Amino acid sequence: MEPLIEIKNLRVDFALRSGMVRALRDVTLTINKGERLGIVGESGAGKSVLGFSIINLISKPGRITGGQIIFNNQDISKYSCEQMRKIRGDRISMIFQDPMMTLNPVLTIGTQMKETIHAHRNVSDKEAEAICLDKLRKVYIPSPEKRLNQYPHEFSGGMRQRIVIAISLLTNPNLIIADEPTTALDVTIQAEIMDLLLELCETENMGLILITHDLAVVSEVTQRIAVLYAGKVVEIGPTRQIIDNPRHPYTQGLIQALPQMAGGARRLNQIPGMMPSLRDMPSGCPFQPRCTVRIDKCLHEIPLLTAPEDGSQVACFVRQGGM
Repeated sequence: MEPLIEIKNLRVDFALRSGMVRALRDVTLTINKGERLGIVGESGAGKSVLGFSIINLISKPGRITGGQIIFNNQDISKYSCEQMRKIRGDRISMIFQDPMMTLNPVLTIGTQMKETIHAHRNVSDKEAEAICLDKLRKVYIPSPEKRLNQYPHEFSGGMRQRIVIAISLLTNPNLIIADEPTTALDVTIQAEIMDLLLELCETENMGLILITHDLAVVSEVTQRIAVLYAGKVVEIGPTRQIIDNPRHPYTQGLIQALPQMAGGARRLNQIPGMMPSLRDMPSGCPFQPRCTVRIDKCLHEIPLLTAPEDGSQVACFVRQGGM
């Protein structure tokens, strides 16, 4: 398959008063055209930082300090703000967690959608409106002609998120980054939004990076999963393979912590301890303080991802070479 975007040894640092903190540690990923990749991990693993890095939306004092982000044969990690504006919201779109933080409450939906189109396309207002209506229909917004003249507060949470998705589709992007797109929604609406994203990826042949802590959602929507821990990719492979046969102890812990894995009235499994602070990372493998299968080597050396094995890679001295 042809790569859509290649992330190579990406490093992101935050300059704090207490010193430099590394949020992403040599992250390497490839997303192919039309592929759906899930990024999973606990809060603080670096999932959102990775998403923001791709479109250069990291707030100061954070910055990319190493590696490459190759898109259309160009390293966009080195692009200026002006150069990134031509890609961000055009070739690469992002869906954020809270639609009310994305939409301007004092502008109608139509005004906000048209502004997006005019920022990237030289079209008339009538042509822009036709594009808006088409995208609203694609995300199943009823009476789109009427909805264009309404304000965000006149929509439910699920409808607002559909509008945000419609805005992300306006320029027919190659890639959509969805950062916890269903966090603020109830369970039934979550399922509708994820079904919609899946349908749009298949019909529009868009790539999707789905950032979430919900393994159940990822297992239904994505084709591959990358597991992040303390800013590093510790396991990556086909979704079904990761879910059915996780090799890294951290991935195993995440899956065993799902309610359906406990069953009946048994207590939920949980990973002991907490993710280390980025200011005080342990020596060796970052997961070793919480790991139940660690060996001496884990205390002093950082494991690297293995070469692809059945499409799967793992960064674990104990698990390398199989279960």
